[in-house]
Amino acid sequence: MEPLQAPYDFLTCEVVVFHETQSPRLRCRVLARLGTLIMTTLAFLGITAGATAFFVYVLVQFRKDQNRPRPAHQSNCGPDSTHVSEPRLRIVGSPSTPGMHRGTPNRTFGGGRINGAAALLLFLALYPGAANCQEKTDSAKPSTEHERALLERIEKLERRLAELEARTSASAAGPTADVRPADPPAIQNAKFTDAATVPTPDPAASVGARLPQAAEPEKRKAAEPFAFADFTWLTGNSRTKESPIDTKVFTGELRVDVNYTHDFNHPKDNTIVGSSEIFRSGEFQLTQFGIGGDFHYNHVRGRLMTQFGLYSQTTPRNDASPGRGQWSLDNAYRYISEAYGGYHLDKLNGINIDAGIFMSYIGLFSYYQFDNWTYQPSYVSSNTPWFFNGLRIQIFPSDRLKIEPWIINGWQSYGKFNKAPGLGMQILWRPNGWLSVLANNYWGTDTLGVPGRKRIHTDDSIQVKYYDKPEKLLNKAAFTFTFDAGCEYGGGVSCKGGTPNSPSQYFLGLMAYNRFWFHKDLFGLTLGGGAITNPGRYLVLLPPINGATAFSGTPYFTGNPRDKFKAWDASITLDYMPTQFSTFRFELNHRAANVPYFAGPGGVTPLGGNTGPPGSLVPGFFPDLRKYENRFTMAILVKL
Repeated sequence: MEPLQAPYDFLTCEVVVFHETQSPRLRCRVLARLGTLIMTTLAFLGITAGATAFFVYVLVQFRKDQNRPRPAHQSNCGPDSTHVSEPRLRIVGSPSTPGMHRGTPNRTFGGGRINGAAALLLFLALYPGAANCQEKTDSAKPSTEHERALLERIEKLERRLAELEARTSASAAGPTADVRPADPPAIQNAKFTDAATVPTPDPAASVGARLPQAAEPEKRKAAEPFAFADFTWLTGNSRTKESPIDTKVFTGELRVDVNYTHDFNHPKDNTIVGSSEIFRSGEFQLTQFGIGGDFHYNHVRGRLMTQFGLYSQTTPRNDASPGRGQWSLDNAYRYISEAYGGYHLDKLNGINIDAGIFMSYIGLFSYYQFDNWTYQPSYVSSNTPWFFNGLRIQIFPSDRLKIEPWIINGWQSYGKFNKAPGLGMQILWRPNGWLSVLANNYWGTDTLGVPGRKRIHTDDSIQVKYYDKPEKLLNKAAFTFTFDAGCEYGGGVSCKGGTPNSPSQYFLGLMAYNRFWFHKDLFGLTLGGGAITNPGRYLVLLPPINGATAFSGTPYFTGNPRDKFKAWDASITLDYMPTQFSTFRFELNHRAANVPYFAGPGGVTPLGGNTGPPGSLVPGFFPDLRKYENRFTMAILVKL
């Protein structure tokens, strides 16, 4: 006996139970074959019984209306055949029938109604005598009794189908055109003189000749945008391919982000500075617990995603717009990361009109770490907007291009900084499954209380999947490159050629990452980093010294037009992804700046906690800021 291979499956015998002898394997093989035979037999009997019951049911329904008188017809198989009635045949449920959609009847089977397939089967079943005309070659004249019976059967079928046509027309939304094609040549004007030369009408051909012409095909629905390829490899895109919470009107979503980060500077107040993703050292922290999803019904759409955890505190404090006016906008929106409603238009390949809070994707990376290749992105992503509050129009001229203009309150702001709103546009192009090109452009007035100062910014990214071998250990590889440039002008600053009275205030930054996937996407490895320069520090995240916020500022770290800031970073990230819904992430980061910026051992919190107004001077207190930082992060990320 040839040895069997492991492991073993009971029914397929592809896997073997490991034993030292062959006898357990043999018994398992016999049981498997026996089980397969039994299941095959039962399946065959079940199918046969179902088909028989269906045919009997059809026959019973057909026979119910056979008591009506019918006109006599001469035989079309004998030598004195001079007339053949013109049958009226219509297949119920054809795509051209009113009240139908893609050939699906709008009524259930029964109640005297037969669908097209059943009518065809019944016609063939009741037409066994057609061939008998050829079999009677030993007689000069065919059997008149047989011919009469044959024509009677055909007439029954004609009357029945005509009645079905009338019933269908009565229940349809509009009138149904009568389809009466000419008889096939084998029957039309048939005058047979000898049974031996009588051509036998083919029942299948007769039915086929009387079928209505194929209806005009439905107007092809436009392709779904970016559905032509798998883009789960992109950073900033979720890698899940399905949702366990999906209904006709709602697709649910749950996100959990928990991390433990160790800062090798050992800040005594456990505070991490200069990040919009990581905030505490030496502690397990819930960065985000989000629950919500997408609503979609009859062209109406909406999305809600909450943010409980550190995001509910750290994201609002980076927005200075709540300092203008009343109603505490930072508190009003604190627990919401996305909330918008809109409408979908079936124009081009789709147009979405949405209003509310939505993601910006300036800086390429997603606000949600699960969607990204790294936990801590470089400054170009971390220091640019995560969300907008306003109106967007997503226009898809094709399934490979998106044009998305925005009218928003400002640069990652709940309200407006000045009188004018922010304006922007995103263009996303994915010509194939391995290339994605993204361009974001923005204009606004985003310095609180300085309406004459304007901001412009461009953010441009490319992502390329340059290797894809699913059967290999290294099964996929891709890289990203992002370049950002912007400046502010007016209100005492200029984009270039600065003077003492109007210094240059601009932003330049880049970042690049390379990602490798191993063993069918079970493991991921990302290497990368980036750098920025930002004179005036208008996009630098303010250190939370003594509770400072973007609105309060702090004299310990100023953001004046002549203040310089340069920084760079590098990281290595290892992911273990046992399912499409979960990621275990391990990451090392090195970050550096040209000025003291990161929390040192002394921390950034006064002894006894924050004192006085946020960010204010505290006598005898000086924050411990350093020019570099090294961190190690472990995170569990879940998306359902």
